[in-house]
Amino acid sequence: MNDNLRAISITLVAETKQVNRFSLTQWRIAELALGEQGPVVLQLQLSMTERAAYRFNLTATTPRLFVRAGFSSQTPKPDAITASQDVAAGWMDGEQQVLEAPMPMALQVWIESYLARHGEAPMEMRKKKRKGAGRAKDTPTKEQPQ
Repeated sequence: MNDNLRAISITLVAETKQVNRFSLTQWRIAELALGEQGPVVLQLQLSMTERAAYRFNLTATTPRLFVRAGFSSQTPKPDAITASQDVAAGWMDGEQQVLEAPMPMALQVWIESYLARHGEAPMEMRKKKRKGAGRAKDTPTKEQPQ
């Protein structure tokens, strides 16, 4: 059996919310379970490059799993799952809708053992700089008369 791959079953439900005179349909994960018994089955694959993100997630009060579910304006069609907030943030930057759910304890233990086997990744403390951010501009300034 592959030590970095698990099948996860996901069941989604739609909830209608009333906002003033408008109704809005919001989707959420109703059930998330190990195995291949649900209507949607995705493969959760752990990656060596995401070890620091897994550790960060596991130290949260409630560790979460994130499900990519297609473009934001459409009916969700789950097609990927991750335990990394960094990966989920990348999906959201691409205007994908991301649903989240509490991580089952069995998966927390599995990820812990993965980290124990493969070692902890060093925590990346600095964020990537935007191009040109934090650099002085090379434009001459005129002194103001006093």
